[in-house]
Amino acid sequence: MLDLEFAEFSDTGPSRDQNEDYCGSYQPATPEEAEARGWCFAVADGVGGQAGGEIASRIAIETLLTGLPSISSSEALTVALPRLIQRANQRVFEAAGSGLPAGSIATTIVACAIRYDRAVVAHVGDSRAYLIRRGRVTGLTRDHTIANEQLGRGILSARQAAAATTANLLSRSLGNEMFVSVDTGDHLLIPGDTLLLCSDGLHRSVAPADMTGILSPSVELESAAAELVALANARDGSDNVSVQLIRIRAVESVGMYRGRLYKLPKMPIP
Repeated sequence: MLDLEFAEFSDTGPSRDQNEDYCGSYQPATPEEAEARGWCFAVADGVGGQAGGEIASRIAIETLLTGLPSISSSEALTVALPRLIQRANQRVFEAAGSGLPAGSIATTIVACAIRYDRAVVAHVGDSRAYLIRRGRVTGLTRDHTIANEQLGRGILSARQAAAATTANLLSRSLGNEMFVSVDTGDHLLIPGDTLLLCSDGLHRSVAPADMTGILSPSVELESAAAELVALANARDGSDNVSVQLIRIRAVESVGMYRGRLYKLPKMPIP
């Protein structure tokens, strides 16, 4: 059976009056739930300056997590996770119907669903997911910003995009329209991997080298999460900061034989 550790930390920061970030997780209570739905972790960041950013992030995470029981063991997580994020988008969009202008309630989201030996990551906006494996950090998401869209179209070079005034302007978020495009990736996990989900309050000031320096194989995840947030506040402190850490201790591999799933031996940490 999949074996993992989890910790999270969310902080308002020294320069903000309220925390518009919202974190949530779904952890199965039984082996049957684990096999059917797996685990799910998510971070949402209410769009700064919007009237209902803190409302939007909470609605998005709660909608995602309450929808998880609808996932069956036969539904691929690459289908289920974006489906639930699309539902969250609709809930956030509808929340603006209380008299606020359309788009005034908006949020980013990054979510990671884990089942067997796979991690499915889905996101909208600039909240990120990273994979730390054997001292190396790999980004699993690409920020949905105006500058990145222009980079993808060849309008800007990588250097120009990094320095552009549009580098922090979102091109996608939950709540702006009834439908949103959700980017999804499927990743193989091995024992010893650590997944990191965060809001931009962390990744704007904490570099991948800092992550590997703090996230040693033996560090306690709660201490590491607090240290990452403290580092972001010390270097910047202008935004809310949230981080989730998931350390994979063992995976349960599956294969296919004559159209049926079968389980491979458990892989412990070497």
